[in-house]
Amino acid sequence: MRYIDEIIIHCSATSEEKEFTIEDIDRWHRERGFDCIGYHFVVLRDGRVQNGRPIEKIGAHTKDHNSETIAICYIGGLQADGKIAKDTRTSEQKTALMTLCKDLLENYPSIRKISGHNEYAAKACPSFDVRSDLLGMLV
Repeated sequence: MRYIDEIIIHCSATSEEKEFTIEDIDRWHRERGFDCIGYHFVVLRDGRVQNGRPIEKIGAHTKDHNSETIAICYIGGLQADGKIAKDTRTSEQKTALMTLCKDLLENYPSIRKISGHNEYAAKACPSFDVRSDLLGMLV
């Protein structure tokens, strides 16, 4: 098993209220030349969590920060116009994201940090402040 010390949260950068699945993201990533989806988990709008790339495999999601991280992506992150960043998480997604992070923290005690993609790239992703929303989980 590889060493993991961080969870990085992403959004799919898709318009609010539009449904997408892990199969869609896998297809988008393959079209970009990835061998499969770059995220380890995807949280759907209804709160269901789908498994992506196996945790044992290094992700493909954040330049220079893939080898020791787990990537979680939620569907959404843009206003209806598809152009402006917005926290579009449903209440079900918020609950599922919190539960998933708690489970990962329990299963991987080496995790010391939960970050947003925007902390490593000039992007709005994940379109919410991970530190204020999820950081309390590490206390």
